[in-house]
Amino acid sequence: MTAHLRTRMTTKTTMREDSILLLRPLTLAVAVTLLTGCADLAPTYQRPAAPVPAQFVLPTAAAASDAAAAAAALPASAPAEPLAWGDWVRDTGLRRQVEAALAHNRDLRVAALNVERARAQLDVSLADRYPTIGAGVTANSSPNPATGNQAQSYTAGLQLASWEIDFLGRIRTLNDAARSQLLATEAGRRSAELSIVAAVTQTWLALLADRQAIDLAQRSLASREQTLALTQLQVKAGATSVLALQGNLNLVSQSRVALQQALRQRAQNLSTLSLLTGSQPAADAVPGLPPPPPAATAPNANTAAVDTTAAVLADDPLAGVLADVPAGLDASVLLRRPDVVQAERQLEAANANIGAARAAMFPRITLTGSAGQASSQFSGLFQGGNFAWTLGAQALMTIFDAGRNQANVNATTVGRDIAVAQYERAIQAAFKDTADALDGLSTWRAQREAQAEQSASAREIARLTDLRVRAGAASELDRLDAQRSLLQAEQALLQTRLAEQLNRVALWKALGG
Repeated sequence: MTAHLRTRMTTKTTMREDSILLLRPLTLAVAVTLLTGCADLAPTYQRPAAPVPAQFVLPTAAAASDAAAAAAALPASAPAEPLAWGDWVRDTGLRRQVEAALAHNRDLRVAALNVERARAQLDVSLADRYPTIGAGVTANSSPNPATGNQAQSYTAGLQLASWEIDFLGRIRTLNDAARSQLLATEAGRRSAELSIVAAVTQTWLALLADRQAIDLAQRSLASREQTLALTQLQVKAGATSVLALQGNLNLVSQSRVALQQALRQRAQNLSTLSLLTGSQPAADAVPGLPPPPPAATAPNANTAAVDTTAAVLADDPLAGVLADVPAGLDASVLLRRPDVVQAERQLEAANANIGAARAAMFPRITLTGSAGQASSQFSGLFQGGNFAWTLGAQALMTIFDAGRNQANVNATTVGRDIAVAQYERAIQAAFKDTADALDGLSTWRAQREAQAEQSASAREIARLTDLRVRAGAASELDRLDAQRSLLQAEQALLQTRLAEQLNRVALWKALGG
């Protein structure tokens, strides 16, 4: 009885000792794990100073030509609030095209997929902080030290692969780098979205301008063909010279060239819009062709009303498509641009990579282990074999690697310096884009007003010259020169209006939306 009791106590003591032996390494592993990340070898991140002035400067040319217009176009120097494209775009047709582009554009789809890939890569990096546990069966054959005979052993259970204890933060800094890369990729997606909206808007404005250019070329061609027919009759009657006839033929050819150029430009812009939106837009969803000019319209009628500058300015089909962009003079607005944000996130990733490279120069602590059934016979694994576990720790430090680790530290440091230069370059490019667009707010406005005055004056000159020709006070060549100048002035006005609107698009894009 006493011997039996002593045996039970011995068995319990042995089990208790086995439990203690099992808990000691596990407790040590947990303690080491809690210390994981206490050290950080990555340099402290600091945002580089922006290598640009703190304020945008008013253009001196605009101040000299039209200070009032410049002051109205450039509001107070407070940081401007972001303007979403839905609030910026007023034209209903343009809104539908932008929505189609955001839904179906392939470049934007690639940018979104890049974000998903970066998120998956971050998940892979985060998984390195945790152990990898598998289940398996192993068989070993080794000599028995006591007898010298081969002995077989079989185990089946859970196995802990080499698990690195991130004592110096190597894995954590790699996680930080992957997280920054994800944020950089997301900023790249927003930058692509901003570019797509701007490109669709620019193409839509170009289509509106194409419609006006085609209408102008058609009206000019119809008028000059009528004038040519009248001149041909006058040549037959001997009332005018062949030189005047050739001049009219030249003007008709110029109008035909202008018409074909405008038609070709419209077709190319439609193709661009199809590429941006991912599908061919319906004919009624884009600005269509203008109606043909009335056949009964007489060229240079002396009863035509005089076009004033105000009337010419009011007749602008491009006005009202876009809302005004709240553009302040504080350069800090550049920090919200997606491309600047992307460059900074890439800089953060490069900075974190330095910490990982430095940690690789120190000992790396890893744990391995297993727990399960063990038996000297394979069949014994499934017939109540003995429970067995193993747990091992290893600290491995590189003694000689021919300078590989130090070279890796140097490479990551240079990579960080490159990222700093790229960030500063992004800031400078953003400053230039914004400054150019701000300069254009007033200068393009002043140019459009001056061009409208020139167009109104050219129309009046053409009308008065026609009256003088009819009265015999001027030659046909004088009328041809006046018509040529009128066409050039109207074409220049149309191009100036388009350039002014495209500058507003550039300002919206430069400010980051």
